[in-house]
Parts: sequence; C-alpha cells; structure tokens
Amino acid sequence: MRGRRMRRLMHFVCAIAIVVFARGSAAGQSTAASEPGKKASATAPEAQKFIEDAEQRLFDLGVKASRAGWVQENFITDDTEQIAAEAGEAANTAATKYAKEAHRFDGLQLSPELARKRLLLELAAGFPAPDDPKAQKELAQILASLDGEYGKGKWCPDGEKEKCLDVTAVEKLMAESRDPEELKRAWTGWHAIGAPMRQRYVRMVELGNEGARQLGYADVGALWRSNYDMPPDAFAKEEDRLWEQLRPLYLSLHAYVRGQLRKKYGNAVPERGPIPAHLLGNIWSQEWNNVYSLTDSPKSPASYDLTKILADRKTDPRGMVKYGENFFTSLGFAPLPKTFWERSLFTKPADRDVVCHASAWDVDSKDDLRVKMCIQIREEDFRVIHHELGHNFYQRAYNTQPPLFQSSANDGFHEAVGDTIALSVTPEYLKQIGLIDVVPPASGDTDYLLQQALEKVAFLPFGLLVDKWRWEVFAGQVKPQDYNKAWWELRKKYQGIVPPVERTEADFDPGAKYHVPGNVPYARYFLARILQFQFQRALCREAGFKGPLHRCSIYGNKAAGEKLNKMLAIGQSKPWPEALETLTGEKQMDASALADYFAPLKAWLDEQNKAKGYPAGW
Repeated sequence: MRGRRMRRLMHFVCAIAIVVFARGSAAGQSTAASEPGKKASATAPEAQKFIEDAEQRLFDLGVKASRAGWVQENFITDDTEQIAAEAGEAANTAATKYAKEAHRFDGLQLSPELARKRLLLELAAGFPAPDDPKAQKELAQILASLDGEYGKGKWCPDGEKEKCLDVTAVEKLMAESRDPEELKRAWTGWHAIGAPMRQRYVRMVELGNEGARQLGYADVGALWRSNYDMPPDAFAKEEDRLWEQLRPLYLSLHAYVRGQLRKKYGNAVPERGPIPAHLLGNIWSQEWNNVYSLTDSPKSPASYDLTKILADRKTDPRGMVKYGENFFTSLGFAPLPKTFWERSLFTKPADRDVVCHASAWDVDSKDDLRVKMCIQIREEDFRVIHHELGHNFYQRAYNTQPPLFQSSANDGFHEAVGDTIALSVTPEYLKQIGLIDVVPPASGDTDYLLQQALEKVAFLPFGLLVDKWRWEVFAGQVKPQDYNKAWWELRKKYQGIVPPVERTEADFDPGAKYHVPGNVPYARYFLARILQFQFQRALCREAGFKGPLHRCSIYGNKAAGEKLNKMLAIGQSKPWPEALETLTGEKQMDASALADYFAPLKAWLDEQNKAKGYPAGW
C-alpha cells in the first residue's frame, strides 16, 4: 500500500468513523445496557422501529457528512473544516447515541437480518464522542483540524517565502533522488508537519477513550479490534499469527535490500543493523519499490519501463483512469456513471490545497462514485488507479443492500479487493491492452517478483505496527511523553529501520502518516495484504488458469468477474467468513497464498544472501 493509498470511504454512519462488520459476541461490549428492567420492557416491534429509524437517520447524516468531507478535502479552508466538523459531529454523536441505545434490545429474539443490524448499530461509533455536548464539539473540531492540517502540510527547503513542496512533491523527490543528504533533508522536512498536531492528538485520545468507556469498551483500541468476529485480544493474536507465517520472507528481503543499499551508500547503511528510513525511496519507508533500480536482480531482455511507456504515449490522468475502468468492464461490470467523470478529482489544482491522498468515494451510497487523487503518470499510479476503482465497484455492488449492510464484509476486504485487481496488472495484461509488445519470458520472473515484493512484502510490518502503536496509546500503555519513542521502537522491532536523524518527544512522527491524523484504523491494510492473494488464487482457479499465480491476470474473464461480484454484492449482510467462503471456499484468512506466490523469490533471495554474505536480522 502506497503512502497515499488511504481510503476515506464515507459511508452512511459518519465522516469520521467507518463502520465495519462486528459480531455481538465480541468481548468488551457494554454490560450496562443489560439491566433486567430494560430488557423486560423491550419488545421485538420496538426494536424493529428503533433500528429502522436509526438506520435512516444515520444514512441521512452520513450523506451530509460525506458531502461536507468531500468539499473540505478538496477546498481546505477554515470554513470548510468547520463545516466538515459540524457534519461529522452530528453524525458521530448520533452514531454513538444509537450504539448505546441499541443495547436495550440485547437478548431479544429478532429475525436474523434485524439481529445483525442491531449488532452493527452497537459498533457504529468508530471513534465515539462522549455524552457531553461540549466534548462532542471539541472532538469533531480536533478531528477536522488534524485532517486539514495534514492536507495543508508542506516542506519548504528554503523557507516559507520560497517554493514549498506538498506531500506529492516530497514523495516524488524521495522516489527519484539518490543524494543521501537531500533525502535526509526531505525526510526531516516532511516529518516536521507532525509536531504541531501532538497536543491535539493527545486530547483526541482522551475524548475518544471517554466515549469508548461510556459504550462499555476499555478504550478505542478495544472498540476497533471488536470488529472482526472475535474478542479484541484474539484479533491481535490472529494478526501476530499471520505475521509470523510471513516474517521469514520479510527477513530475507530486508537482508537483500540492505546489502544492495550498502553498495550504493556505503557505510551509511550498516552491515547488520537497521536500515536508515530515508534511503528506501518512500517518505514512510513502507514500500521499497522505488529502490528497485539499485538492485542487481536478473533483468529480462524483454523487460519494460511502464512509466516511460505511459509518458511516451502522452497518457493523461483521465486516460490512466480509463485503463482501470476498462479492466472492470472486461469482467462484466457496468461502466462508471457519467457523474464519476464530472465530479472526480484526478489532478492537483494549481490554485488551492487539497488532500492528495488517493481515495475512493461513494458520496450518496447510491451511484455518486468518485475518485480523489493527484495522479502522476507513472507505473505506481497506474496500479493505484486499478486499486481505487476496486473500491468504487465494490461500493456499487452492495448499494442495493439496506444502509447498515452497505460496507465490505470487514474493512480488510475493501482494501483487498482493490489490491486483488492490482495483482492482475501483469505483463500478460499489459500486452493484452497494447502497452507492451512482448511478455518477458519466465527467466524474468525473479525480477518481476522482486518488484512485487518490494511493494507488497516490504509493507507487511508497517501495516501491522501502525495500529499496534495506536492500541498501546489508546490503552495508556504508551504515555504522551513517550509517543515518539514508542513509535520508533516498533518500527525498529518490526521493520528493521531507524530515523536518519535523532528524534525526540518534541517530534510527533506518527502525524506525518495520513492515517494517524486522519484517524483511520490501519489493520485493514495488513489484512488486505493477506486476503488479496487468497482472493487472487480463487479467482485464477475460477478462470481456469494453470500457471504460476504471479503470471495470472483475470482481465477479460467473465466467469471470474461473476464470482467476484457475488461476494461484493453481499456487502456487510453476512459474517466475513461467509463472504470469504463465497469467493474462495475457505472460512479462515490464510497467508499461504502469499507465501506460495513469492516462494520462488524467497529461494532466490536466500541464495543471494548466502552468496553475498548478507546477514539476516538487525
């Protein structure tokens, strides 16, 4: 997942929190609502009326909040921040109110559909506001201001009166520069945007935790982890289980990349220690595909540079999106609506600040689909567009469901669907659509897999640690005076990276990553890395593909498209294991598909590391 691959999926519940699937058996739910007197007075008809009224009210508020959020992220001003804050406050307050009141009907015998809606209502407050109206207003303003501040973030190398670089420009510089001092300045300059957010973030945590406790949860982290059909602590262990399956692959990749970077940067990269964060081609060191050119993997004679091909063809941003739409229509999906092309944002305006972080929107939960992205003509964005449109087509597939079911089976599914489509951007696919003339032979597979691993495998520990840090913050295990220290301890432990310059508690480096000030749970991206390969394996099987998984593209296969659409249309109406079974025939998340996909690369990396004397670990 690239730095801007965040999805602000503005569904009906609120512009601040995304409702994801949860079961009533999740530990940490309110027991205060289980008073015998309340249960005795509640009836099934009352529950039905309450749920139907709540569903419609939250839908209406969610659409208003979504429209306000779109304007705020596309026209960042104090006024639009205030408008978005007020809309978000109304939606978040209502969601919290209904979440509390829904517990009144715990234990009632309801129809399966109604019972499911009640459970979803109980977890509707993704970042719950406290009961106090002043606190509700304060929280809404903090959330909107943090989101806006990130969007306005800039690094001004020569002072604020000279040319300043926004996140897109800094990303480009760090992707292309090979000057370690310039990279260090850019890294330090961008990360400075987090420091002013720190105190507001502390207060946000306090207010969110107060709201979570009023709902019966230990803290916001426990609430977030209750959305996955298992108790909060069990979910954390499930993530750890999946990570341990893939950690050996990551260690092999880390050792190889560190050794290759030493060839370029000398002793600036240690032989055995963590890698300096500024040398990995990405602001956040979360994906390393931009340092691919520094590696000595065996290049195929028929290798290609998709960025150059797109530039030579004078492909414009709209044309990039058209390629993505054509992929979905080849599977049997209907084209995007006319309004998509009229209302989406594909390029950064020259006259104002916008949140460039790529996102897919379903503004009215009907057919007002949009993408917001500052597209650059390069291979990375070509893949991101296919990914983003995966969200839009998912949104449209479930828009006939009742509002409470208009979301993905769990939040990892929404990310995984987009990523699955991006996996089909193979050389075979590029030849089919006329972007390359010759598919590289099998001898080039190692090189292709390395490029994929630098994006997908390198991301795994980052996808895991962002929420691990937040869970510890929400739980009070990490105090405000240790925010930055704890952040870098996790980054060293899981990623094997360190900051290029000394960091202190005057800094707030988590704030330089959009999802932290944007207050978006991050576990979904880790899960998506697992699920996408599981999805791809199932779709390629449906398409009748017999070769290695990394060579499979489902482009043009209507049978695979139909299978995919069946799962998408379920939305959140069934537990996620049932949705997973609909597509894959399996009910458990399984990292073996990812491990199998990269097995040939793992063997090659281990051979290279042994031959070159590259040690594993740090």
